Amino acid sequence: MKRSNDYGEKVPGYEIPVLNEREARAAAGILLLPAVSSFFISYLTHDFRFTKVFVTVFMVDFFIRIFIAPKYAPSMILGSLFVRNQTPEYVGALQKRFAWSLGFLLSVVMFLLIVVFEIMTPVKIVICLLCILLLFSETAFGICLGCILYQQISRKQAQYCPGNSCEIEKRKSHTKITVVQFFVLTIFVVGIYLYTQQIVMSTNNTMVSMKCATGKCGGK
Repeated sequence: MKRSNDYGEKVPGYEIPVLNEREARAAAGILLLPAVSSFFISYLTHDFRFTKVFVTVFMVDFFIRIFIAPKYAPSMILGSLFVRNQTPEYVGALQKRFAWSLGFLLSVVMFLLIVVFEIMTPVKIVICLLCILLLFSETAFGICLGCILYQQISRKQAQYCPGNSCEIEKRKSHTKITVVQFFVLTIFVVGIYLYTQQIVMSTNNTMVSMKCATGKCGGK
């Protein structure tokens, strides 16, 4: 296992080892899709074969990130290919390693529950949803929840956080939601809910009409 001072890349202009946040976000997005897919497949069909494969891959990928080097993790390699033409956004390597360590621990627990012992427990659902939340927050918003936790419990002040969130002390948000924006968002959410309810209520009739549309209903 590498020492803290040896983890990450040494880039001129940065006081500590860093990692490319763009590659990390791309890797999180690559893992997010199979994570969501495996969750719904196992939840709806009770078939955990795909989940077993994903959990194993996830665990191995994070093991490589933490104990060998991020640049050799398969998801990071693929992520670097997608963002290779983008300007790197460097962040502190230590807080990313801490965040990935949390993901690795969750994957080990999932591996034991699903692959090794095959235990049916609600804990699996909670852990899976937590992993999806961590991946989604980083992919969609660039928010590393593990990095935030590291900043709260670490004795040393974190440096080079995504979006300079740890360099700038308490500050007022530059973006505020106006009353009109809040009203539009509320109408949008309510509209989606009502539309979903309408679709659910008319599902049976819709399925019948779709089946009969082929002209083969009633043996015709």
